[in-house]
Amino acid sequence: MAKISKVLQTASFKKAAKKLHKNQKVDLDTAVRALIENPLLGEQKKGDLSFMRVYKFKMMKQLTLLGYSYEDGTVVLELLTFGSHENFYRDAKKLF
Repeated sequence: MAKISKVLQTASFKKAAKKLHKNQKVDLDTAVRALIENPLLGEQKKGDLSFMRVYKFKMMKQLTLLGYSYEDGTVVLELLTFGSHENFYRDAKKLF
């Protein structure tokens, strides 16, 4: 597995991340660092969202899902979206 050398963010991801409080941002950054170390931590989705992997982590004691894409052999991690479990997949389908 190649080491991630580039992390991209979609515009919607960047906008949502900007609105987070400092302590929430720390939790998100920790999750992103974990994915940089091992991009296969998240679960590969099927069907309409087959291009996406989802990594579950706690943000301020609440389960949060982080959608991202990573292809084996490439060194780019693209952060797509994040949010609570409620409506996450429905909203992700609308975005992509």
